[in-house]
Amino acid sequence: MFKKILIANRGEIACRVIATAHKMGIQTVAVYSEADKEARHVQMANEAVLIGPAASRESYLVADKIIAAAKATGAQAIHPGYGFLSENAEFSKRCEDEGIAFIGPRHFSISAMGDKIESKKLAGAAGVNCIPGYNEAIDTAEQAVEIAKGIGYPVMIKASAGGGGKGLRVAFNDKEAFEGFTSCRNEARNSFGDDRVFIEKFVEEPRHIEIQVLGDSHGNVIYLNERECSIQRRHQKVIEEAPSPFISEATRKAMGEQAVQLAKAVKYQSAGTVEFVVGKDQSFYFLEMNTRLQVEHPVTEAITGLDLVEQMIRVAAGEKLTLTQADVKRNGWAIECRINAEDPFRNFLPSTGRLVRFQTPKQTMFQGNTADLLGVRVDTGVQDGGEIPMFYDSMIAKLIVHGKDRNDAIAKMREALNGFVIRGISSNIPFQAALLAHPRFVSGDFNTGFIAEQYSRGFRAEDVPHEDHDFLAALAAFVRRKSRERAAGLSGQLPGYDVQIGQDYVVVELGQGGDNRYVQVHVAELPGKHGEAHITIADKTYAIQSKSRLNDICIQGACNGKPFTAQVERGTLKNPLVLQVQHNGTRIEALVMSPRMADLHKLMPFKAPPDLSRFVLSPMPGLLVDVAVVVGQKVQVGERVAVIEAMKMENVLFAAADGVVKKVVAAKGESLTVDQMIMEFE
Repeated sequence: MFKKILIANRGEIACRVIATAHKMGIQTVAVYSEADKEARHVQMANEAVLIGPAASRESYLVADKIIAAAKATGAQAIHPGYGFLSENAEFSKRCEDEGIAFIGPRHFSISAMGDKIESKKLAGAAGVNCIPGYNEAIDTAEQAVEIAKGIGYPVMIKASAGGGGKGLRVAFNDKEAFEGFTSCRNEARNSFGDDRVFIEKFVEEPRHIEIQVLGDSHGNVIYLNERECSIQRRHQKVIEEAPSPFISEATRKAMGEQAVQLAKAVKYQSAGTVEFVVGKDQSFYFLEMNTRLQVEHPVTEAITGLDLVEQMIRVAAGEKLTLTQADVKRNGWAIECRINAEDPFRNFLPSTGRLVRFQTPKQTMFQGNTADLLGVRVDTGVQDGGEIPMFYDSMIAKLIVHGKDRNDAIAKMREALNGFVIRGISSNIPFQAALLAHPRFVSGDFNTGFIAEQYSRGFRAEDVPHEDHDFLAALAAFVRRKSRERAAGLSGQLPGYDVQIGQDYVVVELGQGGDNRYVQVHVAELPGKHGEAHITIADKTYAIQSKSRLNDICIQGACNGKPFTAQVERGTLKNPLVLQVQHNGTRIEALVMSPRMADLHKLMPFKAPPDLSRFVLSPMPGLLVDVAVVVGQKVQVGERVAVIEAMKMENVLFAAADGVVKKVVAAKGESLTVDQMIMEFE
């Protein structure tokens, strides 16, 4: 067994590998860019080596620097994690040539499966079902349009070296095929250094279901059940679960056996995933093989009780698999939510900056430990006070739960999301909460088009209906009442000017454009019960109990005997008196005041925000990679005006109205901040 390994990655996956290595008594070496010098994975490892500037192409993607770091520290093996160099056959071979073990498959397996064009041909030869398409590299956008028309819309345009949703577009017409080809090629070149693109038929109403395989260097290959990954947004997975609520035992067995056939055909050793697209009649077709550890591997670990990182390390050290196909278990149900640094209410634009508060829900399952299951686990590479840089992927954590069955897992996940505190940046937690409460998700009736269909107009606050909205107002009143009780108990108050607690309040829920909601609240006196209150709104009474402190953001307690976890934050930049209450994905901003103050508040005029429609502002921090217009140019609504790159994705800005470009303020190649002006229209 290895004594020291280097992890050629960053973020949560680097921390994940370090946890298992330390469990196995193996020393670890972290590598880091200048942007990651304070990162969690650097602090967790036994040693750390600086490998270059923030940009991944100058640090995490430079094989020479990583090999040099391994040699300098005496690391015997390299674990690549996922992304970066994890599916780079040249890097795998380079490790072998340098006498360093690559904790992953051999270079010829990566080469065979990493090229999506060649892998289709190989899969067909191995007896695996394949989707019809054009499996040769396409040279021009015009050629892409002709091929797409020949196959028949809709088609999927994919980068041959793509992965993680990068370099992938679905086109329903000639215009989308033309533009999709260009975007795919650019993203593929920037992310993978390989701009080859191919096209295949897009199967409508498909499920994305993948099979986890595990092989050793002695020719043994098994499959570890499936993962359901159909909840996707723009081809990036949002929620994953194991097992799938859709496929039958017969389909599971057939898919698993085909995955094993393919793995054996390429002499696969290590953990890998064979992805399938599955039709509503349970017909399935090979999509691609990921020759690395998947982001969603924890759900498989939960239902099988296996540590996949440990299995990878043991296989790389030459050990045989210790279990057969008959030994593979399937216990309970696991769900994973990807917690991303993005604002779901602003079309999921990337959100970067300082994590002012980062507090995970209480964990009972941990990385590298598969003995303690049926609980909550958080895989993350960040910590309180850390920085979310613009240079890397938007995922900041993975929240994993394991339940007795699917309903139990959903309930655990919803409660865990309630207790996940992220401040300083925006996160997609409200969106995750809405998905988990959606009737179609709960019933298991969904496919890969689910999010696009259900949230075609984008995601808005009203898309997160709370089952009892008045509970949020009651909780705001509870917190305000307890604060008043504490203030009233302070000594030294002047007679006649002491704090009066009161029993009647008005909770003012602040709405858009001054459209506020005024909720009459009565709080019954409960002498001597400092952590309790009975709050009446209309004909409903909320008996709330909580031992949480007044300055806690995350509040735990019980309402009418049922436990709850919610978040209450005091003050905003605009108004220090506001209470922000968040529960089950719904968030309100409220003022809790006396009835007289509420009457006066209604008389306050609403100040409308300034009209900024003449300006194109940067909606996120990022790099301005293209300005598509010039001064004096007439622009029509919907026309492309600029492209910003952030978190490894291209974001195209379109004109919101017809106009003429008056001036262009920002230059191509400039780093932009949020709301920085790019151009102005006349």
